Amino acid sequence: EGSKVNLAVQNILDEWKRGTAGALTQVAFIDLSVPAKKAERGKTFSVYEDIKTKLVRRGIPEHQIAFVQDYDTPAKRGMLFEAVNAGRVRVVLGSRQLLGVGVNIQRRLVAAHDLDPPWRPDQLEQGRGRILRPGNSNDTVRIYQYGTAKSFDAYIWQLLASKSKMTARFLKGD
Repeated sequence: EGSKVNLAVQNILDEWKRGTAGALTQVAFIDLSVPAKKAERGKTFSVYEDIKTKLVRRGIPEHQIAFVQDYDTPAKRGMLFEAVNAGRVRVVLGSRQLLGVGVNIQRRLVAAHDLDPPWRPDQLEQGRGRILRPGNSNDTVRIYQYGTAKSFDAYIWQLLASKSKMTARFLKGD
């Protein structure tokens, strides 16, 4: 009931409802899981499928939710990113690797969700770069970070903060 996945589902749904008039979009970064191959979907547990199923059950049309991994060529990914920028796909889920460098989906992004912490500060920064950048039509955006109490999540988020501070000091010459 109180899992980070269910909290993320609720936050994504709330953002989706608030952004309906402007067809605002969201990105969810999930690195520690991958969606099942299309032929295997429904046969094994996948965090991606769990999130999508819960969102569809709560009213988000299935065609407005996409897994970046389903777009396996540069041309297909380009079409997905254009659909996100146009507001036809309103929730895109994927890894930071596939939704990081060179991905321009910022036009309508209103929320970013980190379902698990990355290992390196640059990976977190790349995720932020999808939403905090020129070309985003939203003056206010929200970034959600999720963790599970008494799990490895808190340790990784803390480690990430320490690494970020150390890197910032190094770059400043402190």
